[in-house]
Amino acid sequence: MNAPVKLRQAYADMPTYYAATANPARERPVLRGDHRCDVCVIGAGFSGMSAALELAERGYDVIVVEARRVGWGASGRNGGQLVNGYSRSLSEVRKHYGEQAERDFGAMALEGAGIIRERVKKYNIECDLRDGNAIVAMHQAHMRFLRERVAEWRRHGHDSVRLLEKEEVKSAVNSERYVGGYLDPLGGHMHSLNYVLGEAAAFENLGGKIFENSRVEHVDRSDKPFVQSDGGRVFAEKLLICGNAYLGDEVGDLSSRVLSVSSQIIGTEVLGEDVVNDLIPANCAVEDARYIPDYYRRTADHRIIYGGGSVYGGGDPASIVDKIRPQMLLTFPELKNARIDFAWSGNFALTMTRYPQMGRLSPSVYYSQGDSGHGVTTTQMLGKRLVEAIDGQLTKFDVFASLRDIPFVGGKVFRVPYCVLGSWYYGLRDRLGL
Repeated sequence: MNAPVKLRQAYADMPTYYAATANPARERPVLRGDHRCDVCVIGAGFSGMSAALELAERGYDVIVVEARRVGWGASGRNGGQLVNGYSRSLSEVRKHYGEQAERDFGAMALEGAGIIRERVKKYNIECDLRDGNAIVAMHQAHMRFLRERVAEWRRHGHDSVRLLEKEEVKSAVNSERYVGGYLDPLGGHMHSLNYVLGEAAAFENLGGKIFENSRVEHVDRSDKPFVQSDGGRVFAEKLLICGNAYLGDEVGDLSSRVLSVSSQIIGTEVLGEDVVNDLIPANCAVEDARYIPDYYRRTADHRIIYGGGSVYGGGDPASIVDKIRPQMLLTFPELKNARIDFAWSGNFALTMTRYPQMGRLSPSVYYSQGDSGHGVTTTQMLGKRLVEAIDGQLTKFDVFASLRDIPFVGGKVFRVPYCVLGSWYYGLRDRLGL
């Protein structure tokens, strides 16, 4: 093992690798007194900052109100993986909503990753963005599924995705665990906290304002909406609600439509460039094809961050390391002596359908939530849909807003046991190779 590397003070006292290696960022003021703007955004994560930056680029006067710090929620705690598409396949969209819906979803499926690359370049955001993600198969049933996904992508014009047979998959990830997979060069990975901090800085440079440590306690939905914290109010022409799994009860009719699910991640010590090159030769993000997948990648300072598992209802298991490290060692037994420097979890918002939820609570109040584990890229695209709707361009917004929100089976009391039962069933199928 290597000696511990001295890291800077963690951003916002978060226990994550991202916080320990975050770019310098000032703490923004708390909301005090009354303020007015064109658009107020609740939430300074991926969804909120994506929309806020798009609005500022279009000349709107925008204020963002954040309960903690920029990127404090899932945006600063995820695996940093750019995985194109949605939590459900495009063929599932056709099955549930028809051929036109599939075409519409497919036309937007690559847009989020494109927005990330455009903004990284335009605003010189230092977030160690790398191209490529691999979805890998643990048995032949997974390979059949992935072959269908490759064919599906190509039907929608994504011709650069490439199937990896067993002898080829080791060019992406050097593990005996996999029988194949596919490689998407338009996917990728990045330091997700530094990306959203970069979006926030770009937004402020365009004149936007961010108030941190200002939890919203009341949302007025009238034609001239306002939000209120314990110290101030923001009056706006339009309001965007982008709290996702960290929204809380201030908008109970939204938070009740999603279920918070936590996923756990560990980060190794610095392993050295030769070691990480051997483990993940393609330097791509990797995710397996199970119902509850493992996901992992290399970092700029030559660590492996490895995630997986889930806790329905949010929260942490008794030991994150004890839960995730055995899975990492099944993939990379070479790391049996590697020290674990970081262990954390983060919540994402799961919907019953696994499709994002987007719509209006009133003519002046819009929302987006429930990316169901595919939020890194999807939030960027949906943020743009929110802004287009404010501009009166509703065609793409309505693709998502027209989808019916289906409540969780079992209601608030039994939805967690229902999801646990479902995950057990699909996990059994994965173990049996079905």
